[in-house]
Amino acid sequence: MASNVVVAQDSTPAAQPAAAQVATDTEEAAAATAEEGQSFHSALKQKFIEGGPGFMTSILLSFVLGLAFAIERVLYLNLATTNTKKLLKNVEEALETGGIEAAKEVCRKTRGPVASIFYQGLDRHNEGLDVVEKSVISYGGVQAGLLESGLSWIALFIALAPMLGFLGTVVGMVLAFDAIEAAGDISPSLVAGGIKVALITTIGGLIAAIVLQVFFNYCTNKIDSIINTMEDASISLLDLLVKFNMKK
Repeated sequence: MASNVVVAQDSTPAAQPAAAQVATDTEEAAAATAEEGQSFHSALKQKFIEGGPGFMTSILLSFVLGLAFAIERVLYLNLATTNTKKLLKNVEEALETGGIEAAKEVCRKTRGPVASIFYQGLDRHNEGLDVVEKSVISYGGVQAGLLESGLSWIALFIALAPMLGFLGTVVGMVLAFDAIEAAGDISPSLVAGGIKVALITTIGGLIAAIVLQVFFNYCTNKIDSIINTMEDASISLLDLLVKFNMKK
């Protein structure tokens, strides 16, 4: 009696081509992504050269310098932000437990313009509340000036970057008309180079100005918020000193 023999086939060889296909697709996707990034970098570099190294370098320098001032202001303003409610509470507790010197010590250990204003007011406490109020107002003006320091430079580069771009536009148009005059004929190939320079420099200047304008508006809003906080906190400090004098 013949017996049927069943032979089991290994499925591994069939799975290997599928795995190889997946690996190939992954490598192709990674290569395509790298090529796309490289092509974007190359295209950006090419446009920079086509826009004219002189004008584009000037625009880039304006953008970098303006961005440096903007980042410095953003960091300074964020470090200058103080939890005013917590500071007032700590100063009030220090006044109740240790008096003026304890409150001044709290201000010394707290960073920011609000704590500096508090310290100046507490330091003049013995001279009367009128002197304290004048001291707080005067020193508040000093702190406001420090907060606004550097904004004029950002505004300068916001204006300078598009102006350089427009200057490149004018130069590019002059080059286009010079090509037309030299050839004695108008054709797209003659004016394309000059117009390209004009458009690329304009785009570069506008992009730089837009980015810097965003930072500038953020800084001005942050400064307004800090100044309002300083004014409110100064009034609260005077109220605390009035209560402290009444308890003496």
